[in-house]
Amino acid sequence: MDHEHPSGQIMDLDWQNFTALLQLPFMQRALLGGVMLGTTGGLLGSITVLRQLSFFGDALGHSALLGISLGVLLGISPNLILIPFLICFGLGVMYLLEKTQLWNDALLNIVYSAALAMSVIILSFVEQYQGGINQLLFGDILAISPANLWWNGLLLVVCTTFLGLTLRTQMLLSLDESLAKVRGVAVSQHRLAFVVLLSLVVAVAIKSVGVLLVSAFIVIPACTARLLSQRFSLYVVLSALLGGSCALLGVLLSALLDLPSGPTIVITQFGAFLGAIALPTRQAFTA
Repeated sequence: MDHEHPSGQIMDLDWQNFTALLQLPFMQRALLGGVMLGTTGGLLGSITVLRQLSFFGDALGHSALLGISLGVLLGISPNLILIPFLICFGLGVMYLLEKTQLWNDALLNIVYSAALAMSVIILSFVEQYQGGINQLLFGDILAISPANLWWNGLLLVVCTTFLGLTLRTQMLLSLDESLAKVRGVAVSQHRLAFVVLLSLVVAVAIKSVGVLLVSAFIVIPACTARLLSQRFSLYVVLSALLGGSCALLGVLLSALLDLPSGPTIVITQFGAFLGAIALPTRQAFTA
C-alpha cells in the first residue's frame, strides 16, 4: 500500500491554498494594481534616477507621514489630504532647491528629517491611529479597492502619455540641462510637471508599499535598468517592465509564502538588481 509523504501533503495543501487565493477578487485586484503601480513607478523612476532626485523621492515618502499625521489630527481622511499635501510639499522643496546654494542631498536630508520629526510629534497627540501604523509604514497592497485600481490605471496612462510625448525632451533635460536651455526647452515647466507626477505616484504607492519603502520601490527598477541598457528609450521601457514584473512576482511570492506584500516587492526588485550587477555594466547613453 502506498503512503504519501507528509511533506508532500503539506506542499499540495499549500499549493491548493495558493491557487484558491488567486481566485479571490482582492488578490486579483492586488496583482493588477501591483503591475500598474510598478510600471508607473518604473517609468518615473527612470527619470528620477538620471536627474539625481532619488533622495527627493525619499523626502516625499517621509513627508507623506506628516500629511497623514495632520489629517488624523484634524479628523480629515488621509486619502483626501495626502495627494494635495504631497504636491504642495514637492513644489515647495523644488523651490528651495532652486533658491538655496546648498547641495541637494543636504537640503533634502534636512527637509525629510524635519518632516519625520514633526510627524512623530503630531502622532504623539493622537491616542490611536485607526489605520494601523504597520500598514502606514509598510503598506498593504492586498487592501487595494476597485476605486484604487481606476486611479492606478489613470495615473499609468497620464505618465505614459507625458513621457511618450516628451521623451526626447526628458532625455535632454536629464543628460544636459544647459543644452536644453540653449535649445529653448521650458525647463522650469517640465520640472514642475515631473515633480507633480512624481508626487502623485508616491501618494498612490504609499498605500501599497508604505512610507518607508516607497522610494526604493521607485528607484531600484530604474537602477537595474540602467545596468542593462545604454539606449535612453530602451532604459525607460526596461525600467517600466522591471517595475511591473517585479511587483507582480513580489505579490505572488507574498501570497505563496505569507509575507508582507510591500517588503516582498522591494526584495524582489533588489534580487533583480543583484542579478543585473553580474552582467556587463553599460556606461554612456545614446539616443
